[in-house]
Amino acid sequence: MATITSTGLGSGLDVESIVTKLVALEKEPISDLQSRTDTIKTQISEYGKIQSAFSAMRDAAAKLSNPTTWAALTATSSDTSMATVVAGAGSGAGSYSLNVTQLAAAQSVSSQAFTNNATVGSGSMTIELGQWGGTDASPTFTSKNGASPVSISISSTDTLSSIRDKINGSGAGVLASIVTDASGSRLVIRSRDTGEANGFRITTADDDGNGADASGLSALAYDPTASIKSMTRNAAAANAKLQINGLDISSASNNIEGAVDGLTVNLLKTGQSTVSVGQDKDSVKKAINDFVTSYNSLMNLMRNDTKYDDANKTAGALQGDSTAVGLQSQLRNITASGSTLGGAFQRLSDLGLSIGTAGTITVDDSKLTSALGSMSDLKNLFMGVDTSDPNNNGLASRWRAFADQVTGFDGSITTRTTGLQSRVTANNKRIDELNDRADSYEKRVRAQYTALDTQMAKLNDMQSYVNKITSMLSSS
Repeated sequence: MATITSTGLGSGLDVESIVTKLVALEKEPISDLQSRTDTIKTQISEYGKIQSAFSAMRDAAAKLSNPTTWAALTATSSDTSMATVVAGAGSGAGSYSLNVTQLAAAQSVSSQAFTNNATVGSGSMTIELGQWGGTDASPTFTSKNGASPVSISISSTDTLSSIRDKINGSGAGVLASIVTDASGSRLVIRSRDTGEANGFRITTADDDGNGADASGLSALAYDPTASIKSMTRNAAAANAKLQINGLDISSASNNIEGAVDGLTVNLLKTGQSTVSVGQDKDSVKKAINDFVTSYNSLMNLMRNDTKYDDANKTAGALQGDSTAVGLQSQLRNITASGSTLGGAFQRLSDLGLSIGTAGTITVDDSKLTSALGSMSDLKNLFMGVDTSDPNNNGLASRWRAFADQVTGFDGSITTRTTGLQSRVTANNKRIDELNDRADSYEKRVRAQYTALDTQMAKLNDMQSYVNKITSMLSSS
């Protein structure tokens, strides 16, 4: 609500304007403090960005100082249409010949054709997993260890579709589907898993009392050992058969694991191929380039914060800040110093990483690619350890240690930010004090001008009275 005042009516002076200007002069130090506080807050914000950039650089350096990065392997197949390969932990560099003579397969059987939505018969069917042996004339069946026969009840109203659903919901280790062609619909059942031990037989107890015919539920039986095989076998359960470096291997799956330590081979077809396992140079190259990106981002940020733009006559937020300038200098010194542990590589420039005048790193891709051929020396340049001189440790180890130091609880950035924040707190306290003093000053000045105004009003009244008396005397 606006304050109504009559100050100045007695004296005729513009007292409100005079008081406002006097108070504004009194508050000038407050504006200066607020401006300085805003500058400090900007500096705190920039240090927050620098800390984040240091953390990102630290993470990238940590990857280059992690043995896992340098131990990564990659595997290739000379014929990816025949087999694909993946190198994992524990695999060793080398070359392996691969000769696949048979793929692992699942047993598959199919029924005779039925009309759509036809029922088959009632009774029960039992599915048992196991391995077929013997000969076609005299087959044998050996039940799978750990697997129990599963019995499924079939009613007279069950269609081929409902029988399929019951089989799939039984957990018998097989998968059922319906295939429809010009002749009608057929129930197709195959093993859920490949491998000769995952074959199966199907026996039925047909409610029509005749289990030896191909009518009723017996039409879904498959048991060559009992001459009841109304269903037709389309594929036999089989193991994959292959040779790796001339050694015979049999596998229930086409995904071969453990034949070679750490190497997974996925078989796609029969044939011959060569599998090569070597160090994953691409992942190391990516780790180096990722570090360069994070390092350059940090250096660009600190350079922009500390430089003076002569063209635009503007200074960076941390221009002249000794902590920021010191961090720049220390980081550049680490990067430029190199290490004697890298054998053929003493400095970053030896592998195509050049430091420019702005402090950022430029990558010569062809030179870096060539350097990846000497992986051991490259690894030592980045993560080697010198027990007698920590300043000669690998560059990545020193970058990481430096980042940990400056961003830690007692680090340079934390200490500097805390100091700046304390200045903001002190300035805010001083601003509150100056505001209180300005309020008191305004009250005092208003009181003085009010007293002056009152006195002037009295004098004006007296002058008016004297003027009247003088006028009366003059006229008489």
